[in-house]
Parts: sequence; structure tokens; C-alpha cells
Amino acid sequence: MSLKEKVIEIREARWFSNLTTAIIIFYASVLGVKTIGEIEGDYSTFLYLMDYFVTIYFLIEIIIKMSAEKNLKDFFKSGWNIFDFVIVFITLIPLDNSSMAAVARLMRIFRVLRLLTSRPQLKNIIDMLIGAIPAIVDIVILMFIIFYVYAILGNYLFESAPSGLWRDLLIAMLTLFRILTFEDWTDVMYEGMEIHPWSWVYFVSFVIIAAFVFFNLFVAVIIGEMEKINNKDIEDEIHNDSKKLDMILVEMTSLKNEIKELKQKEKING
Repeated sequence: MSLKEKVIEIREARWFSNLTTAIIIFYASVLGVKTIGEIEGDYSTFLYLMDYFVTIYFLIEIIIKMSAEKNLKDFFKSGWNIFDFVIVFITLIPLDNSSMAAVARLMRIFRVLRLLTSRPQLKNIIDMLIGAIPAIVDIVILMFIIFYVYAILGNYLFESAPSGLWRDLLIAMLTLFRILTFEDWTDVMYEGMEIHPWSWVYFVSFVIIAAFVFFNLFVAVIIGEMEKINNKDIEDEIHNDSKKLDMILVEMTSLKNEIKELKQKEKING
């Protein structure tokens, strides 16, 4: 096995992914411990050394990933690889002893985000959410229209409410958001019913439309994107299997040709 093949094997190995995940989680714990007051003595030295160890490990990991590519340009074709490279590059900039030390400490927090790229399942979830953004934006726009209409109607109906929850458009929209989160929304409804006894229709209809219908729309969009990703994975597997079959057929054809050539040589020699 060549060095290139060994590097590729390491990059694709599950233990390598699990090791990276474990180190990121441990480093996140270290960052959390650093926020607990002033740390002195040997423990402070340990945290300092751990920070350098993580920096070196991330550098080695990114070098392995870059070396495993056939062409270095292929590494930067993936958005996730660019994300990893930027985080590692930023954390290598020596800012600790400069006026930008606070920025350096802030950059270390972003190392924890590398947990997203160390687990393929997490990357699939992020890809799913990114793919769902256009549909989610459309749902949010429609939801805003519903909020706007109900806020104007609520201001018209309940402007005289003692709580002042409907005194203008913006406050009314915040009140509707409170109702959407079910935060004491019945108190708001009962106050409105003291002004207009039939106003329960207003509140119940808003809860049904905004809380139930739109929530299910969000869930439907996310499930749809998840199905697309799963279908894409299945198509990729089928494509890879067909490639393997094609390679096997080519090798079998070449073996048949070699056998024929050997038989012809034996006949000639015989």
C-alpha cells in the first residue's frame, strides 16, 4: 500500500472521525472550565498545553485531508472543507500576546463548530436545513402576512384593553408572538373577551392557523428535505455500485482476452 493510499484510508476510517469528535468535545469542556473563575497552578498549565495540543491535532488533521485528495483544488471544492480550513487557519494566527488577544480567545470558540464537520450525520442535518431555507422563507413570509392582518385586527378590537397589549401594531405583533408560544395566552384571550365576548373566535382561529398549521408546514418542509438527502445517498450508492460492476466487467473482459491470447500462443507453439 502506497503512502497516498494509507492517508486516504486514515481519512475515511471511522476511528479517525471518532477521535476528532472526542477531542473537540474534550476541548469544548476545557473552554467551559476556563470560564469558571481564575485558574492557577498546574491546572492552568494543563489547559495551556491542551490548547496547543488541539491546535497541532487540527493542523495534522487538515493536512491529512488535503493530502488524501488527488488534486489540492479538489479539497477546496467542498464548502465543509473550506469551513475547516478557515477555522484552523484563523486559530494559527499568533494573536495571544497582541492587542487582539480577546479576538484570539473568541476564535478558539469556533473550534467547537468543527464538531459539525467531524460527524457525517451532523453535516447531513445542516445540509438539510440549508436546503430547506427557500421553502422556510416562503412560509415565514406567509406567516408574517397572517401576523400583520391579525395584529391590525387586534389593535382595532382591543386597543382599549387595560394591559396595553394591543395599543399599536408592533406591540400587537409581539402579543401575537406571545400567543404563538402559548405563554399565558388564555389570559390575553379572557381580557379580550371582557371587551368583546365573541373574541374567542379571533384567538382560537389564530392559534389554529399560526401554531398548528404553520408548525406542521415547517415539519413537512424539513421531512421533505430529509427525504431528498436520503434519496440522493441511495442514488450515490447505486452509482458507486454500478461503477464497481463496470470495473469488474472490464477486468473480466481483459482476463478473457488474455486467456484467448495464451491459448493461441499454445496452439502456435504446439
